[in-house]
Amino acid sequence: MNIRVLRTELKRSVAPWAGVLALMTALAFLYLLNGSWWRGTTAWTAQWTSLALWTRTLLFYLWPLAVGLGALQGLRDHRSKMSELLTTTSRPARHRAATLAGTTAITLVSAFALVIGLGAIQVLVNTGYTHLRWLPISLVGALALVAGAALGMGAGRALPSALTPPALAIGAFVFLTLVQTWLGRTDTTGTTGVPSSEPNRVSLLSPAIEGVPNALVTLSASVHVGQTIWLLGMAVTGFALLVAATPRTRLLALTPVLAGAALALLVLPSDPRRMYVLDEAAAELVCDGPVCVTEQHRARLADLAGPGKEALRRLRGALGSQAPDTIRENTAVLPDGATPRWSHRTVIFGFDDDIIAAAQGEGLTEALIGKGMVPGCAPVAVGWSEFGNDEFARTVAAGWVLGDLKPLPGTGSAGVRRHVIARALPVWKELQALPRDEQLARIDAMRAAALSCEGDAFDALEAGGSR
Repeated sequence: MNIRVLRTELKRSVAPWAGVLALMTALAFLYLLNGSWWRGTTAWTAQWTSLALWTRTLLFYLWPLAVGLGALQGLRDHRSKMSELLTTTSRPARHRAATLAGTTAITLVSAFALVIGLGAIQVLVNTGYTHLRWLPISLVGALALVAGAALGMGAGRALPSALTPPALAIGAFVFLTLVQTWLGRTDTTGTTGVPSSEPNRVSLLSPAIEGVPNALVTLSASVHVGQTIWLLGMAVTGFALLVAATPRTRLLALTPVLAGAALALLVLPSDPRRMYVLDEAAAELVCDGPVCVTEQHRARLADLAGPGKEALRRLRGALGSQAPDTIRENTAVLPDGATPRWSHRTVIFGFDDDIIAAAQGEGLTEALIGKGMVPGCAPVAVGWSEFGNDEFARTVAAGWVLGDLKPLPGTGSAGVRRHVIARALPVWKELQALPRDEQLARIDAMRAAALSCEGDAFDALEAGGSR
């Protein structure tokens, strides 16, 4: 396709409007809605992988839009009543189809690239950790738009009706909804016994992803390969439908998309733990003495090291030989519904933990002491909050170490802080009034419950225990 043909095609088709509409839809979603894509270490402007993953979530709306606009483009010859005339020209049908599909693909990919570019500018400002492992995520997203548009164009050519574009757009949206909910989820029970569901391989037939569970995870290579096979089959079917002239060839044109789906399901992982995987390079630990963060957050180590070492000193003074001796950023990738397990020797934290995210300076020392004493046992990704007895126990334990009871960072509103102190104060006073050996016995019982997530840490403080 030369520049002159491209310019002419852009003037006489809906391709430019497809790109503009896709771009405006994506930007409206990102900037007009205050969602989790703006918060914490998984914000779409915080890290490269988060940028790629969040822009893939946009395909839940952009992909059906691409299918519908592609169908509208595929109706062009029928609307202009030129179909019979074009079949009599010497120019091969595949050349006309390539021109038609190419212009739409260029505009849609350009719109998607502009959204990524806008986020990339902000990522460059917000992080010094740069890599290219995010590119496959975005390239598959761009391929999804091209494949969806091609399928829509082919279907529009094969079914020349004014109802075809809206019907295909709605059908594509229903398809994504089904494979991400009913067809793409498997009911399961977490280690806590709480019913939940986890994604299966059918969910990966959706080019859109559901969100960014962790700043340190990425999609596995098998997901990229399987989705690429499926989308290439879809694109080939769309192009074949564009050039097919008889019912028989149109029926044969469905073969690539069906074969692509079958092959993709063989390649795509069935285990949820092989869908989102730990980015090992990003999760490599960088340390300043006993305080470690991941390579991805290396820039935050300088602010963490001082408060972290002070927190370890305070814990050692309070707990003696039972105190943790290292602080490390959490790199565990747990399945939905799993209960975390913690270490007696290591304070494990995440920069998105409420107590850590809200702290700085001396407050960060207090927050790390709180995490070291009561890290929290809320099951992963089941919508539970750890506010309650864990919060009360953490406040009492941190107050015991620091010698002063006060709300920890990230506790919440003034009313919530008053409630926490009112609940914790009697237990703290009772603990302070006990002989040192009995204080340690209760603290040991509390830590055993808090670190194993078996039993209630606050009950252990109230009821006491033996060392």
